[in-house]
Amino acid sequence: MRVHNFSSGPAMLPFEVLEAAASELSDWRGSGMSVLEVSHRGKDFVACAAEAEALLREVMGIGDNYKVLFLQGGASGQFDAIPFNLTAAGDRVDFLNTGQWSAKAISAAKRQGLEVSVLADQADSKYTDTPAAGSFEVHPDAAYLHYTPNETIGGVEFGYIPESGSVPLVADMSSTILSRPIDVNRYGLIYAGAQKNMGPSGLCVVIVREDLLDKARPNTPSVWNYAAMAAADSMLNTPPTFGVYLLGKILQWVKDAGGLTAMADRNRAKAEALYGFIDASGYYSNPVATDSRSWMNVPFRQAKDELDKTFVAEATAAGLTNLAGHRSVGGMRASIYNAMPLEGVQALIDFMTDFERRNG
Repeated sequence: MRVHNFSSGPAMLPFEVLEAAASELSDWRGSGMSVLEVSHRGKDFVACAAEAEALLREVMGIGDNYKVLFLQGGASGQFDAIPFNLTAAGDRVDFLNTGQWSAKAISAAKRQGLEVSVLADQADSKYTDTPAAGSFEVHPDAAYLHYTPNETIGGVEFGYIPESGSVPLVADMSSTILSRPIDVNRYGLIYAGAQKNMGPSGLCVVIVREDLLDKARPNTPSVWNYAAMAAADSMLNTPPTFGVYLLGKILQWVKDAGGLTAMADRNRAKAEALYGFIDASGYYSNPVATDSRSWMNVPFRQAKDELDKTFVAEATAAGLTNLAGHRSVGGMRASIYNAMPLEGVQALIDFMTDFERRNG
């Protein structure tokens, strides 16, 4: 029986995509082999990767002045790869710190001996809000400004794109990519682990502006050297082939559903329904400032913390899985990425209503 999977990642995938992949898993494109078995340098898979890239460019509106890379190591690998590719030793880099994933990127830059400037740190709010637009000033000599549009653990999301002037803007979009339209041209580099809205874990997508490709240090590992990978069409080493294949199918699903505008409408409706219920209940609460609430990850608490384990266990039995909050913050968290239907959110609301009736 399929459940409503509220995991923060690896997250649920569109059921239609899973069925399509299953139907051709043992015989892909008449090859008599699975896509898991074919050579990444064979013409069929090279075409598959090219199709996925073309769809990503179409769906996101990525211009020809950007390279699209399919890499391994997840977004965490890019915490180190980005400084290798965009800085020289001792360069200044600017950061906005809104939670644990921002902090990890900051730590990686510090390990490489860079001059790290944290322009805004939301520690005073316990990372339950984002800095106000215009409240920080980017250093004009910074190699880049890095921020995390959505913090998966805390459920905190920027409601705007930070202004960085001539300084390249770098964004970890792992948990927001494909959830709504974005202006790619505002960014120097976008990176995202696939396991939220783009496919299975193991694939990381990097979208990098071409003028940033010539800055890599000589000791940059070749598999993370953006220029080298771009020149090899991401085939310098064996790429995560199944992830690339499934990304193509998910992008087609997004396109067929109406593109990113339709995804935005779908995701806004889910978030509004769940936050609206939480705010009106009197029993549940969300700690995040209203203007910084995530569409994708909704943490919440109930009035009786001692019943958290009971809530999670009963929800799981009801087919609502992976609702336990991150171990660092506790409570509950519902991740409602693209593949989660509105019906799943309504099922959660119905369960929460019943749980409050029985325990409030």
